[in-house]
Formats: sequence, structure tokens, C-alpha cells
Amino acid sequence: MPPLRGKLDVDDLLKIVLVLVVVWLALEILGELLGVLSGLLGLAPPLVGAVVLVLIVLWLLDVI
Repeated sequence: MPPLRGKLDVDDLLKIVLVLVVVWLALEILGELLGVLSGLLGLAPPLVGAVVLVLIVLWLLDVI
């Protein structure tokens, strides 16, 4: 009895790999842009963190 194999075609696997590569490149570009922006605005990362923290707390308290 031959072993069971996946039913994905090579084309489907290549499409998945292509999407993953595009997502990876987009994240790299976004990281560079955010790095430049945070370099220009030194207080941006702590400020963004504080805003996210406040939004999460407000969401957990059902205020928003």
C-alpha cells in the first residue's frame, strides 16, 4: 500500500510561498519605516505603547 500524500499541487505550494515572501518583505519595509520614524520621534514608541495599553484597559472595562 503506497503512503498517503498531500493533495496540494505544486502550483498551490508556490502560491503559498509567494504570499509568505510578500508578507515577509512588507514586514521588513514596514519595520524600516517605523525605525526611521522612531528615530525622528524619540518618544514615539513609549507613547504608542501607552496608547495601546490605555485602549486595552478601556476595552476590558467595556468603556469602548
